[in-house]
Amino acid sequence: MSTMQLRQLGHSTLEIFPWSFGTNVLGRAIDEPTAFAVLDAYVEAGGNCIDTADVYSTGESEAVLGRWIKTRGNRNRVIIATKLGHSMGPGKQGLSRKYIFEAVEASLQRLQTDYIDLYQAHRDDPETPLEETLRAFDELVRQGKIRVIGASNYSATRLAEALQVSQQHGYARYESLQPLYNLIDRKAYEQELEPFCRKHGLGVITYSSLASGFLTGKYQQGKELPKSHRALRVQSRYMNDRGFRILAEVERVASRHHATPAQVALAWIISRPGITAPIASATSVEQVRELRGAVELKLDDEAIASLDKTSAWQN
Repeated sequence: MSTMQLRQLGHSTLEIFPWSFGTNVLGRAIDEPTAFAVLDAYVEAGGNCIDTADVYSTGESEAVLGRWIKTRGNRNRVIIATKLGHSMGPGKQGLSRKYIFEAVEASLQRLQTDYIDLYQAHRDDPETPLEETLRAFDELVRQGKIRVIGASNYSATRLAEALQVSQQHGYARYESLQPLYNLIDRKAYEQELEPFCRKHGLGVITYSSLASGFLTGKYQQGKELPKSHRALRVQSRYMNDRGFRILAEVERVASRHHATPAQVALAWIISRPGITAPIASATSVEQVRELRGAVELKLDDEAIASLDKTSAWQN
């Protein structure tokens, strides 16, 4: 893998593979031996950025990842991106200085490492002043426990306020945003966040890049749904006329490019200006190999134009 395939994260020194592996499945959807196998396959395929959060399986995702890193002895080969802020129990949430220092130590222990490459606010905390949050993050960067900080689920207005606070006080700034973004969910990101991130040089690592699996094509009209909360969420959010129209176009493009719908959906995100990497999970080695194909898939102008038009939110 040449360094040309890596993408800079904001103004930081982190260089990220164009597909980030999502570990929300660890400790929940797959057992530990399978988790180790898919993580091995991701790294063998050239991947280097692994996304997790303290709240995923209430810490077990980080713990599985930590055991894998210790077993493989590959800490210097991977970029660990984790998050804090969602509730981990009574009194364990938010972005106060006290809780940030508590949460980072807990994540470091579970991950079995002494530093986190990308530490992200999982969501905004309007009850804590941004100056307090960013000062705490800055202290951790200076201590060497964090390399870079990022934000997830922030509005453009709050991102602007945060960057202003960092500049005013000389604190480390948010270098990345992790927004909800896929071919169906475009408006919230493209309307305000995309131009803001491009203007200020923030990296963008998208989550729900496959629309909770809907864009893989496994949810079809007239077919019985899996018995899961995720399937119910997909049904209520994506299984409608617009969703199936977009999926049909993804499948048409996939057929023309001899690719899978998942590869097309990820390749479209990768091709967007300002995108660092989409996050996508895999539960098998075969899925890892499939998703890796999205990095090599080059959609032609006709394919991108047709996907843009079919999924346009301005209509």
